[in-house]
Amino acid sequence: MEPAATQGAGAVMERGERRARKQRVLTQGAPSVTRTIADAIVLKDGDLFLITEPDGRVPDGGEHGLGLYYHDCRFLRAYQFRVDGALPVALGATSVAGDRGLVQLTNPELRGEGAHEIPRETLGIEWSRSLDGDRLTLTDTITFRNWGHTPLELAVEFTFGAGFEDVFEIRGLLPGQLGHQERPAWRDGTLHFLYHGVDGIDRTLTVTPPGELSPGDGTTAHGTVRVDPRRDRRIRLQLQVAESARDPKASPAGAALAGPPAASRGAPGSPRGGTRSPWPGGIASLTTDSLALQEMLHRSFADLELLRTTLRGSTFIAAGIPWFVTLFGRDSLIASLQLLPYSPGIAAETLRLLAELQADHLDKWRDAAPGKILHELRVGEMARSGEIPHTPYYGSVDATPLFLLVLARYVAWTGDLGLFDDLRDHVRRALDWIDHYGDRDGDGYVEYQSDSEHGLINQGWKDSGDAMVDEDGRIATPPIALVEVQAYVYAAKRGVAPLYRARGDSATADRLEREAAELRARFNRDFWVESLGFYAMALEAGKKPLRVVSSNPGHALWCGIADADKAAVVAERIMRGDMYSGWGIRTLSDQSCGYTPIGYHLGTVWPHDNALVAAGLKRYGFVGHARRIFDGIAAAAMNFEHYRLPELFTGFSRARYGAPIRYPVACHPQAWAAGSLPFLLAQLLGLEPDASARRLTVREPRLPGFAERVELHGLRVGRASVDLRFDRDLEHKQAPAAVRVLAVRGELEVSVERSAAAAEHPAG
Repeated sequence: MEPAATQGAGAVMERGERRARKQRVLTQGAPSVTRTIADAIVLKDGDLFLITEPDGRVPDGGEHGLGLYYHDCRFLRAYQFRVDGALPVALGATSVAGDRGLVQLTNPELRGEGAHEIPRETLGIEWSRSLDGDRLTLTDTITFRNWGHTPLELAVEFTFGAGFEDVFEIRGLLPGQLGHQERPAWRDGTLHFLYHGVDGIDRTLTVTPPGELSPGDGTTAHGTVRVDPRRDRRIRLQLQVAESARDPKASPAGAALAGPPAASRGAPGSPRGGTRSPWPGGIASLTTDSLALQEMLHRSFADLELLRTTLRGSTFIAAGIPWFVTLFGRDSLIASLQLLPYSPGIAAETLRLLAELQADHLDKWRDAAPGKILHELRVGEMARSGEIPHTPYYGSVDATPLFLLVLARYVAWTGDLGLFDDLRDHVRRALDWIDHYGDRDGDGYVEYQSDSEHGLINQGWKDSGDAMVDEDGRIATPPIALVEVQAYVYAAKRGVAPLYRARGDSATADRLEREAAELRARFNRDFWVESLGFYAMALEAGKKPLRVVSSNPGHALWCGIADADKAAVVAERIMRGDMYSGWGIRTLSDQSCGYTPIGYHLGTVWPHDNALVAAGLKRYGFVGHARRIFDGIAAAAMNFEHYRLPELFTGFSRARYGAPIRYPVACHPQAWAAGSLPFLLAQLLGLEPDASARRLTVREPRLPGFAERVELHGLRVGRASVDLRFDRDLEHKQAPAAVRVLAVRGELEVSVERSAAAAEHPAG
């Protein structure tokens, strides 16, 4: 009996360790503990995406997040090929097209049996691949080019592996599978992998190698490929994933939240020339004399297009590849907000979808309460089997006020009160959540403290477990009222009040405006720390302020809740060297005890955070500071491949390193990072719409420091559209840009407002 008892104790320990690791993954909010993906190649089409090493491989073995994913499951976890027993050498790669990639390889020096010898760089090996999200296939074409003068007989071997791991298992390296995987098998020249999930779904991966190759040992295929001198030889492989319901009561993961297609919202005409918004109904296009700016904007829109996803007939922008290819309330809302000047339709669809999934009852397991907007939706095995609460999970304190804020700004651009009419009950419920469930103790502030066993400890955008610290580096104690969340609530109430008034409900409009004014007064009293000369990052348990200098109060400027005198102090303080790295604003001052330049939220630089801070600085008249942030983030983008801004990068200073240093497991592309430069440009240009008044105000227009001209064509405000040109004053480069109205279609008044009081500072 002794061995059995020992084995049982070991099993209990293993289960306990798995529970502890799962708890850390779910509550800490960090992206992953796998090795770096900073240089990975990313392809995506629909819900299918592939992430590989720069040489195109998915390594066999090791703790990594590379592979072929579908519906929160990594189907393919190993895929590589060898020529004469050696891995090819990577020369370069590109994935600009999004769903297609190209890797150029060559051979190392190869010494085979007998006289068989191939000098290095004799072979050109082109590995082209494409994803088809409808057929759920990855098609690879490998072209061998013999640059030599003698025929080559190449021994080629491919190796494949399937893990069927849930994305949460990969992020936390949780041991073991929930279900059962069959032994891989070759049938009729095709390699089959099969996994029986505990959620009633069978997941399969089939590999069809080229006819030149034969099944080998286990999951390998091998053969000989002859390449004549100065000729090409092409082989093709196809990999296909699939889901099927094993249990008649189950449904495929993708159908878990499927519903009838949303009603058509209408589709305005496509944009004209230049850098285009890629969405159906996209309307505004941009051109500029700056090639760098043009390329950055093109990359931004292409990445947002890559992340475009459909659920229940509505389009939204998934948060980021590879960890967050799903609907996130906060991320999807902010990305749609960033796109409002260029393609407002995505905001309307995102709002409708989130309204459909709005919580309608208390559910502690999912941190849900009536009126709350979801945080994260998952459709993988762990979610569907009840291992995690993400079906959906509602542990976000800011998604609900952001839902209202985005709706108000959508109406400002479009004049579409019909969307407000359709969502009016959802708006009421969101406001009720803010006032009752969001304000846990009735003090007038929205705060958070998870009620779920696996809920996030921190529930603002800085949601890692160690993100909220005090001046001694101690982790804050919930309940926590974040500085930026109070600002979002203020902007939300002020924003939706005119919508109620426009529909004849002056009583509700007056009440919301009164509540917003009271919140502003209370906020500037309680969150301002005189000795710090800054707003507290948050109030923790006991209403104790977190006395650290952070980026969060910049969001308060964006929303307009800050008193003007305090905003001026914040503007000066946030641009000092301990906060501004040269590339952007750090999340936390490098003088803070909690600072680390590689901490997820403790000193890194986030493009979207900088975009909102810069918008706040511009709002209060600090246009030079705003432009300096734009130029820093743009300079960082120039240092990343294809001008792609990642989710975040480290906080090391530009003066010391001369190039931004990557955060190893940052998502790329990532939604609100991709939207940052287009949003920032619209803020710099000073675009302020009022569709109900048929008016566009261009306030304090500025250009980036490296552009002399920008043109916007087809910018829609309500039912009208306008073409604008912005030119730098070459004699006075810090002066406002000259604005020319090139054309107006429909009824629209365009006014330009400049103020000598706007604070200009050199953008160096």
